[in-house]
Amino acid sequence: QVQLVESGGGSVQAGGSLRLSCAASGYTINGNCVSWFRQAPGKERERVASMYAGFRYYDDFVKGRFTISQDNAKNTVHLQMNSLKPEDSAMYYCAAGAQCATPDAWGQGTQVTVSS
Repeated sequence: QVQLVESGGGSVQAGGSLRLSCAASGYTINGNCVSWFRQAPGKERERVASMYAGFRYYDDFVKGRFTISQDNAKNTVHLQMNSLKPEDSAMYYCAAGAQCATPDAWGQGTQVTVSS
């Protein structure tokens, strides 16, 4: 059974940092695209960052602030988020699959709240 379990969310003030983690079981992230998406209340889900075969993608609104990385030995994906802004507040989801934009597996999400 495929499971992606996120952790590391929480509440921080603007300018602060958080590091999200996603532990995969029943699924090997190495060789697949791993991504972080987010969804705020009343807004559509948007892709934040992806990593595939060493190539990293970041959406414009997080470039220079967020970093995606993966630890293949631990089958884990991380998202380091720095210089957080209130508009970064959302539920963050880890996802993986052969296609970055349309993942096959999703985590349950972890909440990030940034206060001004």
